[in-house]
Amino acid sequence: MSLDDSFFRRESARLVAALARAFGIHHLALIEDAVQETLARAYESWSFSGVPAHHSALLMTSARNRLLDAFRHERTVRTLAPELQHRAIEAAEPEVSGEELFLPAALRDDELRMMFSCCHPRLPEDVQVALILSLLCGFGVGEIAGAFLLTEAAVAKRLSRGKTALSGSRRLFELEARDFGARLEVVHRALYLLFSEGYHGAGERGVIRSELCTEALRLVRLLVERVSNATPATHALAALMCLHAARLPGRRDGGGELLDLFSQDRSSWDPVLIDEGLFHLERSARGATVTRYHLEAAIAGHHALASSAGQTRWTEILYLYDELLRLEPSPVVALNRAVALAQVQGPQAGLEALRAIPDADRLSSYPFYPAALGEMELRLGHLETAAAHFTRARELARNADERSFLIRRIAQCSEMGVVASPKQ
Repeated sequence: MSLDDSFFRRESARLVAALARAFGIHHLALIEDAVQETLARAYESWSFSGVPAHHSALLMTSARNRLLDAFRHERTVRTLAPELQHRAIEAAEPEVSGEELFLPAALRDDELRMMFSCCHPRLPEDVQVALILSLLCGFGVGEIAGAFLLTEAAVAKRLSRGKTALSGSRRLFELEARDFGARLEVVHRALYLLFSEGYHGAGERGVIRSELCTEALRLVRLLVERVSNATPATHALAALMCLHAARLPGRRDGGGELLDLFSQDRSSWDPVLIDEGLFHLERSARGATVTRYHLEAAIAGHHALASSAGQTRWTEILYLYDELLRLEPSPVVALNRAVALAQVQGPQAGLEALRAIPDADRLSSYPFYPAALGEMELRLGHLETAAAHFTRARELARNADERSFLIRRIAQCSEMGVVASPKQ
């Protein structure tokens, strides 16, 4: 087992959830400090010696002891230690109370219960999602800021507000069966954002961060597997993640450069993940409600099943984007619809659709708006205009991966111009 980001994200979520349940959410700040120090020490030690076989138990013991040391340091040991020691021992195999028998089975899992508990009814939804991304998914402030397209200061304020509200509760898991459905939608959104940041992130660390996709997949599988009669929307979200994750191996060439959908080697796509995604997509159709996850998963399904870009059922994809735009209108969805429209009706139609996007000013800092304009102009043979759009997109690029991709597009415009020029 390697000491990568996914290892520490997974262990951090497990430790925070278990300790919060054992010692109380009102000690959240001390719990986070104890877990962070434990994982930092583990990294220093295990980087040389390797990860021991019983690493989970060792980490739990170490984090629990550090937490108790923190209580002693705060001179609360005389009133807290006996009770906490007893509760810490019980935390390894918590009993299920009579009330908990009426909760979905998933909520008896510490991590998932922590997720649903973070969806505090007194907090705005964006704060709830930020808490889930921070406490359960291991996101730093910068990563959350990138996911929300906010400043780090704004995210830090949201997290502080959310943790203060959670800390005001003496019990973390104050949930009833009726809370499950109301809070499930926010959990879906958090996992969707986590996967999106990994699949095509806005951060400086790069476009593709497969460890985030892996973590999102792990959590959504946990949700599907441990909730009896998992909802169609949950299956749709799982389908979306699987079908997109299947394409990750093809998103870079042998030199590590990003490839667009039309240039990818489809034989490198993961057939096991495609099958898993199609299974969940079929299960998602058993409900009466259509969500954005259903529509996006169906679009991903068309891409996954097509043998080539030319064989893709673009007309059906365009229809699905029309439905998605009606369900959740946004400039980014309109941009993606314009790209699909160009495949059906040609680049001129796509270009006109891009220019007609309502609230296009919201895309002023989004590099893929000028990049999409450049692609349409390039297909129309307007090389100088295309190069100008690609140059603007490069200026807006958020990381080296995006810049490198756009520099190659600019070079392509120049090369095509040289080839098209008459010989002197």
